[in-house]
Amino acid sequence: MFFLIQKNNQFIQIREMHMKSNRIKKIIERKMIVILCLTVLIACSSHTAKRAGEGAAMGTVVGAAGGMVSALVFGGNVGEAAARGAVWGGTTGAVAGGISGAQQDQTMKAQQEQTKKAQQDKAIEKLKTDLGEDAFNGLAALTDCKHEVALGYARSAAESDNQHYALAGKWIEILAYADSRQEDKARALYPELINIDTDIHSESQAEDTMKKALQRLMDIREEYNLPKTCS
Repeated sequence: MFFLIQKNNQFIQIREMHMKSNRIKKIIERKMIVILCLTVLIACSSHTAKRAGEGAAMGTVVGAAGGMVSALVFGGNVGEAAARGAVWGGTTGAVAGGISGAQQDQTMKAQQEQTKKAQQDKAIEKLKTDLGEDAFNGLAALTDCKHEVALGYARSAAESDNQHYALAGKWIEILAYADSRQEDKARALYPELINIDTDIHSESQAEDTMKKALQRLMDIREEYNLPKTCS
């Protein structure tokens, strides 16, 4: 009898240990699931933030380069166009004196960033209006070294009935060829350019202007910490 009771107690102990082990196992599994979910969430958030940051950076580069193309289309000094300044600067500097406390400092900086973002958005919309959607998209591709995409948009813009859109498209087409080391194809477009650009009267003048514009494009990339030339 004593032996049976002892065996029964051992069985109960073993069963309790097994149940306890299962409970611990389930707790560990739940914690692992939570950790996995958090890891995925953090990774997704970081990726989204990175893409958003890259998108914002490219927006400012296109805006700065847009000033150069605007100078080509509407007149102006191409070599000095769209210098990095109040609108297209990457970030605002430290908040000047007169503010006490870290929270106030952060609030003021956030307001300055918001104001600058609004200015940049407004300037981008003006560029789209001045150059046309196709030329603007071609310029965006060109700054990002996507030459074939840039050429596609540029050719479409060059066929526009709007003379400013067409001229912007022709210049972007020339720059896309030159930037991708296809200078002969760029130069072959000079006669067409002379026909529509009233400020260009010879192929030598077109060549000089193209070189200045190409140098400005590379300088703009460098100013925004992008590769100066395309690989």
